[in-house]
Amino acid sequence: MPTPLPLRHFLLALAVVAVWGSNFVVIKVALVHFPPLFLAALRFALALLPAVLFLPRPAASWGNLAAYGLLIGVGQFGLLYLAMQGHISPGLASLVVQVQVFFTIGLAMRTAHERVQTFQWCALLLAVAGIAVIVLHTDGSTTPLGLAMVVGAALSWAGGNTASKQAGKVNMLAYVVWSSAFAVPPLLLLSLVFEGADAWRTAVTHADLPSWLALAWQAWGNSLFGYAAWGWLLARHPAATITPTALLVPVFGMGASAWWLGEPLPAWKLVAAALVMLGLVLNLLWPQLRPRLQAR
Repeated sequence: MPTPLPLRHFLLALAVVAVWGSNFVVIKVALVHFPPLFLAALRFALALLPAVLFLPRPAASWGNLAAYGLLIGVGQFGLLYLAMQGHISPGLASLVVQVQVFFTIGLAMRTAHERVQTFQWCALLLAVAGIAVIVLHTDGSTTPLGLAMVVGAALSWAGGNTASKQAGKVNMLAYVVWSSAFAVPPLLLLSLVFEGADAWRTAVTHADLPSWLALAWQAWGNSLFGYAAWGWLLARHPAATITPTALLVPVFGMGASAWWLGEPLPAWKLVAAALVMLGLVLNLLWPQLRPRLQAR
């Protein structure tokens, strides 16, 4: 049974999901001038340098560092940035990517050879129903391709969670920094092939101050603070305890997108959000509620 988080650890998790949720608006600001794959490469380059010169390599294998860097850098953010370049709105992206909770717990159960319980299947079906509502309402701002890329990003995020869990109690700031070395080269190569060097020059010469600040926030707010803190929590608590706190990401994400970008929130979006979040809440709270109900 998942154990409750200590208050300080809960507040840290809350700060992380607040940063991650509001970050979807920041990503849109950065994408105005930066091509998505080039933006991802710059993000992890800033996370890597100059911090790697001052932080010793964490006590994790090169293979583990490479897996985390590729999964989070190329898999999660490469796909997410591509999706948000005209294929999905920030608010919906912040919601759909939360299926990483089910992927993370599923991978943890596969590793531990545990069976998925009935309530977890029910929670997953609720979340899938929410995604289905979005699929039925795809329009110019959200496309099936965008949804597929964000689901792929969620799967990569879950793989990154698993890799950081397997690394154990390492220095997570150093872990995020050193793993970024494995994200930058493939992202640059993909960007060169699909976006071109001319797009790099145009982005660097035309990007305004908000775009550069958004890029810095990606590297230092999300990568260095967010993923270091998240990995630190995962190393100290079961995945089933930590990952469901990410259900607050779409609250911040959809709220920030509606407030700052004017993203509309029609009834179908609210229904989809309610279904996905109900699934996440069920997955989080049922293990704690069931013993109390059985005791009556």
